[in-house]
Amino acid sequence: MIDKATIDQIMDTAQILDVVSEFVTLRRRGANFVGLCPFHNEKTPSFSVSPAKGICKCFGCGKGGNVVHFIMEHEQLNYYESLRFLAKKYNIEIKERELSTEEKEAQSLRESLFIVNDFANNHFQNTLENHLEGKSIGQAYFKQRGFRPDTIKKFQLGYSLEESDTLAQEAIKNGFKQEFLIKNGLCYESYGKLVDRFRGRVIFPIHTLSGKVVAFGGRILSSNSKLAKYVNSPESEIYHKSNELYGIYFAKRSIVKEDCCFLVEGYTDVISMHQAGVENVVSSSGTALTPGQIRLIHRFTENITVLYDGDSAGIEASLRGIDMLLEEGLNVKVVLLPNGEDPDSFARKHNATDFRTFITANEVDFIRFKTQLLLSESANDPIKRAELISSVVKSISVIPEAIVRSVYIKESSRLLNIEERIIAGEIGKLKKKEDQQLQSRQKREEQKKEKATSTHDYQSYLPQEGKEKLLFYKIERLIIQTVLRYGEKIMCKVEDNNGNEVPLTVIEFIIKDLSYDDLSFHNPIHRQILAEAREHLKDDNFKVDDYFLKHSDVEISRLAAELLSDKYQLSNLYKEDETIIPDEDRLYEIVPTLMGNFKNEIVDSEIKHLLKELQKPEVFNDNETCNQMMIRYQELKNIQAGMAKRLGDRVILP
Repeated sequence: MIDKATIDQIMDTAQILDVVSEFVTLRRRGANFVGLCPFHNEKTPSFSVSPAKGICKCFGCGKGGNVVHFIMEHEQLNYYESLRFLAKKYNIEIKERELSTEEKEAQSLRESLFIVNDFANNHFQNTLENHLEGKSIGQAYFKQRGFRPDTIKKFQLGYSLEESDTLAQEAIKNGFKQEFLIKNGLCYESYGKLVDRFRGRVIFPIHTLSGKVVAFGGRILSSNSKLAKYVNSPESEIYHKSNELYGIYFAKRSIVKEDCCFLVEGYTDVISMHQAGVENVVSSSGTALTPGQIRLIHRFTENITVLYDGDSAGIEASLRGIDMLLEEGLNVKVVLLPNGEDPDSFARKHNATDFRTFITANEVDFIRFKTQLLLSESANDPIKRAELISSVVKSISVIPEAIVRSVYIKESSRLLNIEERIIAGEIGKLKKKEDQQLQSRQKREEQKKEKATSTHDYQSYLPQEGKEKLLFYKIERLIIQTVLRYGEKIMCKVEDNNGNEVPLTVIEFIIKDLSYDDLSFHNPIHRQILAEAREHLKDDNFKVDDYFLKHSDVEISRLAAELLSDKYQLSNLYKEDETIIPDEDRLYEIVPTLMGNFKNEIVDSEIKHLLKELQKPEVFNDNETCNQMMIRYQELKNIQAGMAKRLGDRVILP
């Protein structure tokens, strides 16, 4: 377990802007930076990074937090794995205390699977470099492909022996559990024996965006036609192929620098292009392009160029994937390589300058490429021509930008020799149909929600931790937000019993106000935040926001980051306008109002519940129960009146 001093050092050293910039292309907007959210599909940037506060926040999906939360979410790591990730980045030595038996048993499955993959990756590389079979077969193959030793090392290429269980035996010998080898897909059971999945193959490790080995691809070198040419790791707790792109770890910086990504099909295409000096390239690894892979590219650039083999027979089959790229708002271009060439062979024959010169001279936008491709096939066949027009119209219709759609309508009209209004009309029909389908889905979802919440159970009208459906939960959250932002600040001055002015911090005022009516917050995390804030209020240099952003409880630090995030900031043009009073200067108004509303809503929710209960025949006809409820109703109304009077009588001096 990492000790607290080391955690504090990591949190103080790791810069949110520095870390996030490795994964998201950011642009300055005022005091903050914005970019496309890495956690959900979006076309307009809503992901904001505040270097001053040390937090990030997506105002679309709501995800964010401090630098550790970002790594946890992005890399799917736990809290301590994320700290290690940051410590490695900043060369911070980790000091640990001995784990207890319970803590050792609680080590996550994900961490174990990554460790097993790391062991397997080293095993495959060592076999390629030092074993006789690895040298004579694996290295020979890579040399035949023209891969230099530095390229082989860079991509961590390896080899798995022909023997059926070499990796399995070596892993078990080193203390790895059989269940993890199977869960990761490195091995499988056959007749009660553990068998290596990648035996007799050269190995291509697949890396996450941060460089962790998440899976493997293996190519067979024998001529056995009964075996698949390529075998990939199966889906696991750490590997979802629809969200991974081969080469993205090595390409991300170049993609940002070039503001363009080349998309190819295979592992060797990526490696050969890198070796030729073209590094902004990734591969879908022979699978159909998925929304997750597209979003991964879109984090770094809006421009993508798809490279097709000169004699590729699968171009038409891949057109749907490119429609998905258009739908995501990417600018898509296509390059058809010379006949008989693929990106691998073409890259081996050309240097980076020649390669890019060819791309620039031959790339065309996707709509024109698709139109010309299908036109050559339809010839004079009117049926095929009608199908072509429908296909092109569908591709244009998915483009989100109206101006870009308009440009493509004009271009397609010219190429297809058909009036613009006809194409525009067909696109309008498609868009209308999509809107109707969307509205139908939304209506069905709303009906499901209404059905799920249409309960008259007693509990549905009372405070319930975690549900936050009632208004006082929302107000409670606003009060905690105020504590996190201004807790240690002097809010106001109040008169004591002797008429003297006494300064109160926000934290002290809230605690006193709650205790006056013997109340507490309903959310346990809110209660803990207030209790710890009170405990540390008198500490030297105590800052509420900094303390809770770096809190060891992940839920608390995540909530703090969320409540400290601002979607909008006051422009510098208005900061000196004296008519605009910032919240910090109005705490003497804001906090008492929040507390009064909070208490009033608690009482009001119970009153509403009582009134609903009194309308039930079984309650109305039960005189004793009915009388008790009426007495309680009157008590609550008196409490409301008393709270209103106290709020009006309170003397608060700013």
